[in-house]
Amino acid sequence: MLLPIADDDRHLPGIALVTVSLLVANVIVFVLFQQFGANERFTVGYSVIPSEIVNGVDLTEAQSLTVNGTQYNLPQAPGPTPIYLTVLTAMFMHGGLMHLGGNMLYLWIFGDNIEHRFGPGVFLLFYLACGVIATGIQVALDPSSVVPNLGASGAISGVLGGYLVLFPRNRVTAILFYWVISIPAVVALGAWIAFQLLQGVGTLGGAQVGGVAYGAHIGGFVAGGILAFLLRTLIPERDTPNIAERPSRSRIPRRRSGR
Repeated sequence: MLLPIADDDRHLPGIALVTVSLLVANVIVFVLFQQFGANERFTVGYSVIPSEIVNGVDLTEAQSLTVNGTQYNLPQAPGPTPIYLTVLTAMFMHGGLMHLGGNMLYLWIFGDNIEHRFGPGVFLLFYLACGVIATGIQVALDPSSVVPNLGASGAISGVLGGYLVLFPRNRVTAILFYWVISIPAVVALGAWIAFQLLQGVGTLGGAQVGGVAYGAHIGGFVAGGILAFLLRTLIPERDTPNIAERPSRSRIPRRRSGR
């Protein structure tokens, strides 16, 4: 188990306002609107249902789904109008405290670097675009599904992909089983996407009632990497270079004057 817990932010100029605002917005939605998961009607109604997106029809009655011979009745509820807005609303909802905490930890660690590199407005568009693309890929993998999809994971996967492209040599502090280690971002995020790919292949070809949307994770990561690669050629780098990329300066003692 490899869990990133921090990165080297000594070179950053200050608070990343959009990153902090996104984090606060996710917490507010979970606490006030989802009521820590107790408000099932809101959670289901404003999640992405692939079948709703494909057909443009808001499902409001419970749907039956059979998986491995077991039948499940999945609750449904009215969502926003038009129903396509769930692609955005689902990005700010989570299935539980662990789901929320994990996503916000990754956003807190890796989001500020990209925001400072591209600026607040571009970063916000980058974040939302990654989330929309990730959701589109997940919907395309199972367009008839009536299982709710929710969470910021797709957008945050895009942040991870962008970070890998922009700051591959940044040092990341992570927990590896019982040890706290410092490793390059390319190792930490490379291990993360490798795990997503391995797990994602195992879930292909079968209906699922719940679990992790690996298609959204992989799609968001790839989208973030591509967008970051394109944006870095269009947006000049600010005068806050990556600390891992700064050339070392040898200090030569100055000879004092004998005056």
